[in-house]
Amino acid sequence: MERRASIPDFNWTEFPDFTMIASPNSAMLVGIKPVLVDIDQETLCMDLEKAEKAITPRTKALMYVAFNGRSANMERVVDFCKKHKLYLVEDAAQALGSFSNGKHLGSFGEIGSFSFSVPKIITTGQGGALVMKDENLYMAVKRLKDFGRDRGSVDIHDWWGWNFKFTDIQAVIGIEQMKKLPWRVKRKKEIWQRYVNDLKDVKQIEFVATNLKDTSPWFIDIFVDNPDALSAFLKKRGIGTRRVYPAIHTQKIYEEQYMGKNFSYSERSASRGLWLPSSSKLTDGDVDIVVKIVQKYYKN
Repeated sequence: MERRASIPDFNWTEFPDFTMIASPNSAMLVGIKPVLVDIDQETLCMDLEKAEKAITPRTKALMYVAFNGRSANMERVVDFCKKHKLYLVEDAAQALGSFSNGKHLGSFGEIGSFSFSVPKIITTGQGGALVMKDENLYMAVKRLKDFGRDRGSVDIHDWWGWNFKFTDIQAVIGIEQMKKLPWRVKRKKEIWQRYVNDLKDVKQIEFVATNLKDTSPWFIDIFVDNPDALSAFLKKRGIGTRRVYPAIHTQKIYEEQYMGKNFSYSERSASRGLWLPSSSKLTDGDVDIVVKIVQKYYKN
């Protein structure tokens, strides 16, 4: 018999419909109902007007996802959450090195989450980091990740907790990786600009307007009418690509709850999106090769 996740119905948290599935699944893990909201077509981040319409007395928090390092004006997001008395959690997994109004993404809300998985701008193999200002929240997270104790090697457990710790080896790798962050951020921006400049005459390709002063693009996302065909054309020539995330409401474990609901911008972005090669190790010559093959595809 096919099994699907049971949607909890205790407290509710709002999430964008266009994100990696880890975002709403984090709520499911602790028994919170994820409420999906369509995105703004200019930023690919949550549409706050639609988020406001989805608020109920049960809504306790909002998870704002900085998609590919982008955000709207985060001061507006903070004011929105204060107005509706919502905790602001930032999924900044793709936003290391990205800012809003001169302030680093992930540092606006009660808690910010960063990812260090292999595809990210720096990596420790897996894992990530949480940042917060509140000392009590910090101590709660610290205990939660280390069996409920206040410090290591003291086996007094006054709190519930589990083993969610970073390993020492990962921490050492992360420290060394962080030293490379400024160069990688700079290189990501250079690669993005090169793609935009060289593909600007290909009318079939749509880029999202990106402020490179504030934003470090994690991937090079383009939007085209048939991304699978372009991807297959590039693959035959030895160039790997990746489709962007499907809209969350179309995933089997969520589709039943959201059947018949309208997420037009999420669906459009998911159906048209493709990530081009974007490693910071790409040379200008590598980017030029990808560009020429993409141009050849559309000339044909």
